[in-house]
Amino acid sequence: MKIYAPGKLILSGEHAVVYGKPALAMAINRYAMATAVPQLLPLVSFDLSDLAYEHGLTFTALNRLKSRIKQNYQRFVSGDFKIRDVLQKPVELAQFALSLFFETFNLKLTQGVKIRVQSDIPMGCGMGSSAATVLSIVHAIAHHLQVELSRDVFFRLALEAENMQHGYSSGLDLQVSLNGGCVFVKDGQTHQRIVPDLPMYLVNTGVPSTTTGECVTHAAHFFNNSSIADDFADVTTAMDAALQANHLADIKHAVHANHELLVKIGVVPSTVQQFIEETKRFSAAAKVCGAGSVSGEKAGILLVLTDEVESLAALCARYHYSILPISGESRGVHLA
Repeated sequence: MKIYAPGKLILSGEHAVVYGKPALAMAINRYAMATAVPQLLPLVSFDLSDLAYEHGLTFTALNRLKSRIKQNYQRFVSGDFKIRDVLQKPVELAQFALSLFFETFNLKLTQGVKIRVQSDIPMGCGMGSSAATVLSIVHAIAHHLQVELSRDVFFRLALEAENMQHGYSSGLDLQVSLNGGCVFVKDGQTHQRIVPDLPMYLVNTGVPSTTTGECVTHAAHFFNNSSIADDFADVTTAMDAALQANHLADIKHAVHANHELLVKIGVVPSTVQQFIEETKRFSAAAKVCGAGSVSGEKAGILLVLTDEVESLAALCARYHYSILPISGESRGVHLA
C-alpha cells in the first residue's frame, strides 16, 4: 500500500503570511507517494526516484547523520551557518525524517527496511514538495511498523524535519498536506473552506535562481517600510469572500491584484510578468504561487485561472513553459 501526501498552493498571501497577515492555501491533486517494505539486509535503504538516488545506510550511520544535521541546525540558529548548509544534499531530509521517527518512539528495528518515494510535485517551486515527502515517509514507516501516531505528534515530528530545510517553517505546507482541503489562516487561527471548483492550471516557468529565504529577505524592505502587508491582507480577504461566494470574476480580480503586489515587491521576473500580461488577452488571471525570484527569469509555479485552455497551451508553448490541469484535494495524507 502506498501513502499519498498532497502538495499545496498558496492562493493568496505568500510573503505577507510571514508578517502575520492572512493566507489562503489549498491541497492539490499532486502527490509524494511512499512505501516502506521489509528487506533482508540490515540496512535502511532509500529509493528516491526523483532524486535518482538509491542507497542503504546502517542504523548506526543513520543515527550519525541525524546527529550531524542537528548540530548543523544549531549552528544555523546561532548564526554560524546558512540554512542551505544544514543539509548537504536533498536526500538527507528524507533520511533525517526517518531517523527522527525512530528516535521519537525509541524504536529498534529487528530487520532492514526499504523506503521508496516517488513524487509528481515539482521541486523547488513553492508547492510543498519537501513537506509532502516528509509526511509520506513518516506515515509509511509508521504504517509498516504499526505505530499509531496522533496528528499532533505527526505534525510536530514533521515540522522538526522541515526546519532542517527551511530554517523556521511556518508549518502551513505541512498543515495543508496533512489535512487536505482549503484553509484560510488569520491571526494564528485556521478556518476550513470548501475546496474551490475552478478552471485551474499550473504553469511551470522553471526553478527560480534564488531561494525562498533570499526572496523573503529581499521583500522585507517593502514590508518594513510601507503598508504593503495590509494591501496583501485586503486582497486575501477579498479572495476568501469571492471563493466562499463562488464568484469567478471576483476571484480573478483578486488574483490580478495579488499579482500586482508581488510585482511591487520585486519577486516576479520581467519575462514572467510579460507572460501574465499576455494571459489577459483570453480573460485569464495568473499569479506566482511560491516565493518567486529576485533574479533570473524563472519564478517557479504560476496559478492560472481560465476557461481557454487551448489559448493558454499555445502561449505556454511560445514561452517553453509546461502546463498541467489541477484540482483541489479534500484528502490529506492517506493510504491508497
